[in-house]
Amino acid sequence: MALFKKRTVGKPGEWYYCLEHQKVEEGPDCPAKDRFGPYASRAEAEHAMATARERNLEWENDPKWHDAGASGEPDKD
Repeated sequence: MALFKKRTVGKPGEWYYCLEHQKVEEGPDCPAKDRFGPYASRAEAEHAMATARERNLEWENDPKWHDAGASGEPDKD
């Protein structure tokens, strides 16, 4: 028997969205590489994928993050 039990990071009462199982979990059931969170509520975790899509869209349209145009050429500013 191991002296130290390997624990995932997080606390009960924190909500996560598991990317592998595509479901909301309370506390960290799955490894960090497979989850989004923590979220303050179950409802926030349920909307994790929509939140990620919105943030990705904002990032894709943010001129500060685009060093090259669609052709791969540097933007001319």
